Amino acid sequence: MLAWSDLPERRLAEGGPLGSLLARLVPTGVRVLLAGPHDPALLARLAHAEVTCLLRSHPDGVTLADRGARVVVGGPAGLPADEQWDVVVAAAGLDAVESVEGDRLGWDGVLQRLVTAVAPGGTLLLRVDNPLGVHRLVAASPWYADRSDRAWSVGGVLDAGRPANPAQVRARLAAAGLRPGPAFAAYPDPDAPTVLVDADELEGRTTSGLLDAMLHGACTGSREATVLQDPARLAVDALHAGLGSALAPSWLLLAHRPTTGTAVDPAGRADLPVALVQTGPPGVGVVEVHAGADGWRWWASAATPRPEAAPFASREVAHRDVTALHGPIPEGRLLRTLLLDACLRRDLHTLRHLLHGYITWLGTQADADGRLSGATALAGTDNVVVAGDEFAVLDPSWRASAPLELDVVLARSLWRFAAALLTGGYAHPWTSTLDVAGLTVVLGGVAGRELSRATVAAAVEAEAAITAALRGLDAEGRVRLADELRAVSPTDPPAGPRSYQQLREAWLRQREEMTRLAALLKWTEDLLTSRERALRRADATINLLSGSLSYRVGRLAITPARLAKRGARAAKRRATAALNQRRSEPEQQ
Repeated sequence: MLAWSDLPERRLAEGGPLGSLLARLVPTGVRVLLAGPHDPALLARLAHAEVTCLLRSHPDGVTLADRGARVVVGGPAGLPADEQWDVVVAAAGLDAVESVEGDRLGWDGVLQRLVTAVAPGGTLLLRVDNPLGVHRLVAASPWYADRSDRAWSVGGVLDAGRPANPAQVRARLAAAGLRPGPAFAAYPDPDAPTVLVDADELEGRTTSGLLDAMLHGACTGSREATVLQDPARLAVDALHAGLGSALAPSWLLLAHRPTTGTAVDPAGRADLPVALVQTGPPGVGVVEVHAGADGWRWWASAATPRPEAAPFASREVAHRDVTALHGPIPEGRLLRTLLLDACLRRDLHTLRHLLHGYITWLGTQADADGRLSGATALAGTDNVVVAGDEFAVLDPSWRASAPLELDVVLARSLWRFAAALLTGGYAHPWTSTLDVAGLTVVLGGVAGRELSRATVAAAVEAEAAITAALRGLDAEGRVRLADELRAVSPTDPPAGPRSYQQLREAWLRQREEMTRLAALLKWTEDLLTSRERALRRADATINLLSGSLSYRVGRLAITPARLAKRGARAAKRRATAALNQRRSEPEQQ
């Protein structure tokens, strides 16, 4: 196709988790075939290999040829019949490989052609989109009404010619002569996943606090997006229901072509990570999770060093230090999830136990002056895991640059949870008239700590400064963020994408609040009306009594007595003044 481009619009730094996965799969000096449009950044990650790109778009071929790669344009028919590659990557799916020019091979036909291109002992990395993934369940537009330029054909579960789940894909790979290997669930976007998780681990560890935090963070989109419901909530619910892999937007499956001899199976699990995630600033890179004898362990590549601050520049209050990601990952459930569950069940005993344990743990981490520093200063409910009565920081790379007061740290954490609880419309055991600051004070009381609204206000300012530093906002952005955080109210929709479901819940809360205010206004008006009527009755009674005969006679009798009393008082004052004057004259002589 001469005037067409299939290259992805959204591109992650250094190819994202997919680039890190390919860097582990591809040894030095092997021949690699990138079948379909891929992020050009992957070529840099595969600089140690001999890369061939199979495309169907001439402009894309020109773009990638400038990067030093060998390019074949024309779809599967353009591949030399006698050439094979050690690693074949179809991470854009098979639909993007086949060209609309010429005979259509179909999904199985394209797969068979790529399988033929895999050399003995080689590996195939294949992406398969989920027709019932989270991204489709929350999309505002139905999948069957796709009108984008790349929608040459719209595939779904109605097409029996394409697989709809990993089991069906493995069956077709085995039928094609490959040995299926592990699979990774990709979140939140099939075209640019920021999280890759081993599908078996995702199904087996349904209460993992790490996977909970990963999926929630990955699916929390921008405010510009419009969805039917919150994808983060749906992804976390799917995880706890054992459907984290079944509802993943797409899967990346590995398959190995057997060979004679004792060749090592590169599609095995030995060197592959359990999860790959890209979060935080672009210089952080991809963080990997590996399985070890003592459980899961962090592994992070060397991050881009932070530039030194300019002279007289204000110091950031928080930063991310990837070098802190080493050693074992603490086991347990996410504190935020446990608190939400207790609120929904209105279990005050569990809430009191969790919050008291949380504040006790924070107290043990404080210094002699009652201040917290490092990762503990930013250990909110969304970054703390609980195992029994033990609390631990999940991701220690988020760190405060300066110590923070213990009460401010606690108030900030509870304020974030209270804001998510109220704006998300979650049920809770407290009155519905509480604002975010009021609920924060109540949660502090449940934790056994007395927090004032002044402390909560200071915590909101700290939250604005920390969030602005972690997002890299400029001065104007920080001021705007601080204003938004101060204005958060229970009737607002939650932060993140515009969800029709949550917008409707926010509208219902606003209607209830307006109904309550209207009832209060009516009660006030009725009270004022009743007081005004009583005043009018009293005034009428006074007027009635003022015109009666007894009132007039009494007034005639009382008036002379009042005048005589006033005269007596005046005479007494004059006599007292004269007597005082006579006493002062001898003293002066």
